[in-house]
Amino acid sequence: MENQPKLNSSKEVIAFLAERFPHCFSAEGEARPLKIGIFQDLVERVGGEMNLSKTQLRSALRLYTSSWRYLYGVKPGATRVDLDGNPCGELEEQHVEHARKQLEEAKARVQAQRAEQQAKKREAAAAAGEKEDAPRRERKPRPVARRKEGAERKPRADKPTTKAPRAPREEKHTPVSDISVLTVGQSLKVKAGNNAMDATVLEITKDGVR
Repeated sequence: MENQPKLNSSKEVIAFLAERFPHCFSAEGEARPLKIGIFQDLVERVGGEMNLSKTQLRSALRLYTSSWRYLYGVKPGATRVDLDGNPCGELEEQHVEHARKQLEEAKARVQAQRAEQQAKKREAAAAAGEKEDAPRRERKPRPVARRKEGAERKPRADKPTTKAPRAPREEKHTPVSDISVLTVGQSLKVKAGNNAMDATVLEITKDGVR
């Protein structure tokens, strides 16, 4: 007995009971309503086996009888069974009604949990979407900065451009036909052949200029 493996969870205990009492317990599918007081029968039949304690048996029975498949089996006309599968009387109406309410409450809890999970997923998705959009919103001011840069460039285009120096105009010489307009010391050009030479008036006479 000391070498027997120990069942650690209620699911393992239920699997053991379904194997030990197949006409009473089932590991899957719709479960049959159990005899009232079946806990005491279990203590007498499997006490000490698999190192099972009363606490483990009680917890396993509570889990088994609160499962959806067991509550589905508690319906009008169904018959309770003992550990060997023998009938132990039909279900009372109050037991059927109690099982129906338990099933409805269990379904409502599951729906509420699913709705809460979906709401959390939507909130997480919305938060992730806001984080993705944040860099895009930061990029919006960039076109404004470009317009400012364009405005700053305008004065640069208005800067005066340096004009190329004009070529010096050729000095035009007017021939002197009236010597009365000349004065002593006046500078003038004297044409000698095809060339013009600088000269200074030294003396003015009635016959000419020297």
